[in-house]
Amino acid sequence: MSCPDTALLAALQTVLDPNTGKDFVSTRQLKNLRIDGSDVSFDVELGYPAQSQIPALRQALIAAARTVAGVGNVSVNLSVKIVAHQVQRGVALLPGVKNIIAVASGKGGVGKSTTTVNLALALAAEGARVGILDADIYGPSQPMMMGVSGTPESLDGKSMEPLEGHGVQVNSIGFLVNPDDAMIWRGPMASQALDQLLRQTNWKDLDYLIVDMPPGTGDIQLSLSQRVPITGAVIVTTPQDIALLDAKKGLKMFEKVGVPILGIVENMAVYCCPNCGHTEHIFGADGGKAMAQQYGVDFLGALPLNLSIRQQADAGCPTVVAEPEGEIAAIYKSLARQVAVKVAQRAKDFSAKFPTISISKNS
Repeated sequence: MSCPDTALLAALQTVLDPNTGKDFVSTRQLKNLRIDGSDVSFDVELGYPAQSQIPALRQALIAAARTVAGVGNVSVNLSVKIVAHQVQRGVALLPGVKNIIAVASGKGGVGKSTTTVNLALALAAEGARVGILDADIYGPSQPMMMGVSGTPESLDGKSMEPLEGHGVQVNSIGFLVNPDDAMIWRGPMASQALDQLLRQTNWKDLDYLIVDMPPGTGDIQLSLSQRVPITGAVIVTTPQDIALLDAKKGLKMFEKVGVPILGIVENMAVYCCPNCGHTEHIFGADGGKAMAQQYGVDFLGALPLNLSIRQQADAGCPTVVAEPEGEIAAIYKSLARQVAVKVAQRAKDFSAKFPTISISKNS
């Protein structure tokens, strides 16, 4: 006895994507449904990395299919396909990179680099190919945070091979200069150096390149946001009014150049005393959440003021790899999933599908 496909689709429609709240049937992510007697098979394609969630999703889909009378063996093929999404108008995509996510703050010292590194490692843990570009020319911190040292190799004398740490590709001005040297460069020089770091690195088939932006809204930030194909930006702040004041300027800069805001992350949200358990909102409460509501953007999550986050990043083994099953790593992973889902919901980039048109003056 075989089951009717309408009943089967109706049953499968009850399974919701935990990240989007939508089912896989109406979103057309469920494909190639085949019914052969009592045997049922189908494919489900996700547009974001979700390695940790795939087993539970598969079980939920199998269980839903088996509620239909006549269904016997159920085979589900769950796969992930990450594609390039729309960037600012008139900016070409970068070779070897599908999506670029800028992590920015208007103010220094709010934990932007720590967020960048843990976001990148969380996406990699979920199965994505990830790179980090340390765009903070004057204060590069990714080499230390990723526990990576050395100088990028050049195979052709023109381009650089990215270094690698914890399975993530990395490049930074910190690999090219003495760690103790101050970068005494004017804006145009720094912008040019950054452009070279970005475009002359042989990024290898990245799903996401996470850019650790320098704080502020000056020359470098403007050059990056206008000339680099950015899929979206994540704004990092603390709940403190002064930090929020500057974070709002960073948000406005991206809006002016047509880069969508993927969400806001609040760092140092609350301090919990490890001895007595007393909690204290040292920098104020819910400032990032209020800012997200004010500007109509997503609030991605709040990180506590915690000694281990700082110690692990300083030691070159950030929280997501140091304590992958820990409570704080879970917050970073939730943040990363939300960012990936927001990117997946953006319009796709179809520029690669169009033919290149060349005009000859001789014809």
